[in-house]
Amino acid sequence: MTEENKFPTEVVELPSQGKLYPKTSPLASGKIEMRYMTAADEDTLTNQSYIEKGIVVDKLLQSLIVDKSIDYGELLVGDKNALLIAARILGYGSKYEFEYRGHKEVVELAELPQKPLHPDFVKATSNNFTFVCPASGTVLEFKLLTHADEQAIEQELKGLRKIRKDNVPELSTRLKYMITSVDGVTDRKAVRDFVDQRFLARDSRAFRRYVADLQPDIDMKFYPEDGPEEGVDIPIGVTFLWPDIE
Repeated sequence: MTEENKFPTEVVELPSQGKLYPKTSPLASGKIEMRYMTAADEDTLTNQSYIEKGIVVDKLLQSLIVDKSIDYGELLVGDKNALLIAARILGYGSKYEFEYRGHKEVVELAELPQKPLHPDFVKATSNNFTFVCPASGTVLEFKLLTHADEQAIEQELKGLRKIRKDNVPELSTRLKYMITSVDGVTDRKAVRDFVDQRFLARDSRAFRRYVADLQPDIDMKFYPEDGPEEGVDIPIGVTFLWPDIE
C-alpha cells in the first residue's frame, strides 16, 4: 500500500519486460504498479460519454496506474493487455465466466500464460526490427504498435468509413503504421505507396506471421473441447471488467 493513495496495490509484470521502451521511460523497468478497483471506478465504467467514444477501458486503466508520469500512449499493445487482465483480477477476482456455444466456460485469468518477446530478440534495446521479405527480398524496418498508434489507426479508419463504408482497408492501414522504412527509405508517403502497390500478398502474410511470433503479449485464448485446435479468443466486453452490469 502506498502512502500517497492509501489503496492496496499490486505490481504487474509486463510481457515486454520493458526492453522496447526508451531507457528514460518508467516503462523500461518492465513493471507497472496498479491499485485495486473501487466503487468510484465502476462509475467510470458506466460513463456514457466514455462508452460512446470507445475509451472507457483506457480511462479505467489510466486511473488504476499509480505512477502518473507513465505515458499511457507509449504502452505496447501486448503490455496493455496485461494491464487489462490485471485490472479484472484486482477488481473481481481471477475466475471469468462466459458463454460459448450455449455452454458456460470458466477461465482462470491468473493462469493465462505470458508470451514474452521472441528469444531471438531478447537483447533488443528499442522498438525497431528488420524483416526481409522472402519473395521480393525487400528489406523492411518496423515497430510493434503502441496504444497511441492504435488510436491513430482508429481515427484514420473512422475517416475512411465515412468515404468507403463497406470497403475499409483495415489490414493495409495497420501495416502502414507498423512499417517505418522500405529498403532504407523512411519517407511516409513512400512507405504507404509500397503497402498499397508493391507489397506482395506472400510477403505480407510472412511479415504478419513474423510479427505475431515476435510480439510480447498475454495469450488471451481458451481451448474448449469442441473448439478449434488453435483456441478461441476470450470474449472481452463491459462485463469483463464489471460482471454485475445489466
